[in-house]
Amino acid sequence: MPPKVIPMLPCADIDEIAEFFTALGFTVTYRQTRPNPFVALEGHGFPIQYYGLDGHLAEQSHSTCGVLVADTAAMFETFAAGLRARYGMLPVSGHPRITRPRPRKNAGGVSGFSLIDPAGNWIRFFSDGPQEPAGESSPLREALLNAIVLADSKGDPVQAAKILRGAMRRADPSDPAVSEAREFLAELDERTAPPEGP
Repeated sequence: MPPKVIPMLPCADIDEIAEFFTALGFTVTYRQTRPNPFVALEGHGFPIQYYGLDGHLAEQSHSTCGVLVADTAAMFETFAAGLRARYGMLPVSGHPRITRPRPRKNAGGVSGFSLIDPAGNWIRFFSDGPQEPAGESSPLREALLNAIVLADSKGDPVQAAKILRGAMRRADPSDPAVSEAREFLAELDERTAPPEGP
């Protein structure tokens, strides 16, 4: 049997994590509260485990793991359906949230997306299948790729939007990247919009 790596991530509440992941099609395979809170889950071909950590705050989490999948678009759609069923919408800001599959400049152009769980851990999905050819290079496409890294890999949608807005002001309107940049900028604006009041 080849070696197998199992991500073990921190959380404040193992039951919150279990509810979140079962909504995404995972099954709880083990759960304990003593001597230490711990939950093991499995779904979509991979395991993931969580341990309870007193005082853990999602906003201060720095934990992450990577998952290679054959098709990031299909995995995203599966998770998106579960998130919409659970929350009535696709959460794109706060904890939890999800980013859309896009080519990642910081991963050699491989398609990827991130699922940020309720505990603030980043579960990063990357394609290990064939890649689509990259779009034609231009200053706007480079700015778009940089904005994707800032927003979707580093969690800084404000700076990403700033960079992309500046690049769009200078872009040639006939650049094929314009429509993709507009779409991403609209998503960034949604992510950074202040939450609606009660």
